[in-house]
Amino acid sequence: MWTSLFIWIPHFIILTIRVDGTKVLQQRRSSSVTRPCPAGCALCSALNGCLSCKPRLFFHLELDGMRQRGTCLSTCPRGHYGSRSPHINTCNRCKEDCAFCFSKNFCTRCRPGHFLFQGKCENSCPKGLTANGVLQECTECPIGCEACVRRNMCVRCQAHLYALHGRCHLTCPTGTEPDVQLMQCIPQVNCEVGEWTEWGPCVRKTGLQAYKKGEETRTRQVPRAPTVYGNVTEIRRRVIKKRHSPIETHF
Repeated sequence: MWTSLFIWIPHFIILTIRVDGTKVLQQRRSSSVTRPCPAGCALCSALNGCLSCKPRLFFHLELDGMRQRGTCLSTCPRGHYGSRSPHINTCNRCKEDCAFCFSKNFCTRCRPGHFLFQGKCENSCPKGLTANGVLQECTECPIGCEACVRRNMCVRCQAHLYALHGRCHLTCPTGTEPDVQLMQCIPQVNCEVGEWTEWGPCVRKTGLQAYKKGEETRTRQVPRAPTVYGNVTEIRRRVIKKRHSPIETHF
């Protein structure tokens, strides 16, 4: 069996002396060899990453598995804000209910379930403002509006008002007409009618004896009307004279 004696010498070269007197030189890599720091780092370590940053960069701790490693960034990541000082610039976490923030006490975007109002994230909006679930903020809606996506765009009007182009109206503007089922103002369509038909047969009315009266009817179709499709009907009254039976003459 070979036996060896290991002796450390400068430059990490190992001298191995075997029992037969043969000398073998082997080079071994050292774990303490200096590695270059990541971009932006002024000082770093293999275990903790960046320890300090170059000027104007922000120091940020990020998770690397169960360990935190330092990084140097030009802008802070989502959910953090940058804080500058003469000694070090750092990235600090926004408040729990805030998704984006400008500073510790000024949020610019809230997390779901909260609504932005004057830089703060609220559970509900003050009276007169609508909790906008799309923008996650308290929005000032137009007059008569119950829900809006922004200040000049209403998506639900009060029950007695008609909606048109994101606004609510008590009566529909010129050129539109109300749709009472949808509670919207729809474009008004000019009425178009066809030609008159011929007068129909005279229909007698019952209950009169001497000079019985009757009515004749003619119609014209309405292919396009503002709200209701149908026909236009015209009726005129006629007087029907009583017919006498012929007189019999005897010769």
